[in-house]
Amino acid sequence: MNNKAQLLLKQYYGYDTFRPGQETMIHHVTSGHHALGVMPTGGGKSLCYQIPGLLLEGTAIIISPLISLMKDQVDALNNYGIAATYINSSITYEEQRDRLEKMYEGRYQFVYVAPERFESPDFLRLARSIQLSLIAFDEAHCISQWGHDFRPSYRSIVATLDQIPNLPPLLALTATATKAVIQDIQRLLNISDKHVVNTGFARNNLHFQVVKGMNKHDFLLSYIRNRSHESGIIYAATRKDVDSIHAFLSKQKVKVARYHAGMSEQERKDAQQSFIQDELPVMVATNAFGMGIDKSNVRYVIHYAIPMNLESYYQEAGRAGRDGLESDCVLLFAGQDVHLQKFLIEQSLMNEEKKQQEYDKLQKMVNYVHTNRCLQRYMLDYFSDPHDINDCGKCSNCKDESEKEDVTREAQMILSCVKRMDERFGSGMVAKVLKGSKVKKVLDFKLDKLSTYGLMSKHTEKDILDLIHYLTADGFLQQEDAKFPVLKLTPSSIGVLKGQEKVFVKRLKLSRPMETNVDKDLFEELRQVRKIFAEEKGLPPYIIFPDSTLKDMCLRLPKSSEEMLAVNGVGDRKLREYGHEFLRVIIAHVEKKKSIEV
Repeated sequence: MNNKAQLLLKQYYGYDTFRPGQETMIHHVTSGHHALGVMPTGGGKSLCYQIPGLLLEGTAIIISPLISLMKDQVDALNNYGIAATYINSSITYEEQRDRLEKMYEGRYQFVYVAPERFESPDFLRLARSIQLSLIAFDEAHCISQWGHDFRPSYRSIVATLDQIPNLPPLLALTATATKAVIQDIQRLLNISDKHVVNTGFARNNLHFQVVKGMNKHDFLLSYIRNRSHESGIIYAATRKDVDSIHAFLSKQKVKVARYHAGMSEQERKDAQQSFIQDELPVMVATNAFGMGIDKSNVRYVIHYAIPMNLESYYQEAGRAGRDGLESDCVLLFAGQDVHLQKFLIEQSLMNEEKKQQEYDKLQKMVNYVHTNRCLQRYMLDYFSDPHDINDCGKCSNCKDESEKEDVTREAQMILSCVKRMDERFGSGMVAKVLKGSKVKKVLDFKLDKLSTYGLMSKHTEKDILDLIHYLTADGFLQQEDAKFPVLKLTPSSIGVLKGQEKVFVKRLKLSRPMETNVDKDLFEELRQVRKIFAEEKGLPPYIIFPDSTLKDMCLRLPKSSEEMLAVNGVGDRKLREYGHEFLRVIIAHVEKKKSIEV
């Protein structure tokens, strides 16, 4: 069976070797055991049920709470020549009936369904009457009450499984699960410890960064302009922030889409499609976007504000670099972000016990922002990663490429000004007083009479504000929970005011994307070929070939079909469908370069 799995891996997917954990998971399932796979995003979880589904007799049912992911997965399987479909609320009643009839006839090897499908008596009768090869729970953390995205409708499926005679192997897959979530899934699906495969959560290709004390708009614009040809997602906490960021970037001529629940369904669909097809490479969105988006060439994910918990953050950040290429995960932090998340928790309909759990998770998220440890190690410890992992060497704490600047004197001026303003004003007014502004509000409150008025007149108001934000982020100042937050001193500020403690800020140096030895001109030519095929087939470009495959073509420069098959991600089917055109472009490019050099 293992030899057959290896052959299928090469034939359909174009890879010579399995990724960590995949082969073990496939063996568990094909041996008839219920199994749980805990693997990072981009770790190849789908192969853990796709290859067993090809090896075993019958139809594989894949349960997924993500409608958009179903379509992507089915498109990819059909593109390999594998019979697959999906049944969910996005299709008509007539389409549902047609697909159910074909499912009864055994015409599909894979059927993707939403959890609610198991509430249908008709579907359950059908599932009981046909041969099933396996049942897979994708995003399995959703069935656990301890999961960050718990869905009761998903968990309720477990009770209906008893109604299916000759129950096939059950397979649960997730990328984000704490120890409590793993144990809960095991108990629900009767999975023994020896059939749990936990490859850990480490994503070696991701560079995590925390940025504090910088103007967020300025950072975004500089960062995106540095990567104008790359795809990225910017997550914001509210719809208002999404609209504001989108308007700002659009004004700066950035090709940007937006996505949030306040838009019409058609607007969201169009925005998603433009992003997937690489027409608008930047997406600004709330966390409503991304669940089930299988776009593999997202090169960066920026969080404009702190998320509510590390589970959400790691899952959203993990949408970068699914193809295994180097990618960035940046978290922009300001003190007021925490107050927003606390407000959202307080306004929720959760009971007090659940709210307290969320406050605790939020505190661990805040600790992440302030830690001096390796950022990836911090998250791996949070998830009780079973492997002994070294520091990543890539995150902003490990590399610490920022330049330290002693701003103790400026910090003393700011803290002193807050004190002399009786801790009754916000950051904007404090900055104006220190700058020496003559705006009416400053004069009306007679703040121009303070000894700190104009103390920082040589600085711009923006620079003063940035420093106030940094002092707030590092706990020297705090913003009171109020509709109009005012600045207050903290116990940490006393040592600074007395000259007993120094304050340093790190001026982050924005690095350009890492240069590789890939021929950029050839890579761009191959991207254009891919785009043409994608438009002809009505598929996302990354389903034709991911960026990692195009870059491997650029490195290997294949000259024949046999050499093209050696490229990672090129199997027999894709060679027949697309490979020869890519081969023609590569050969022509090489010949053109030779003639120029001569």
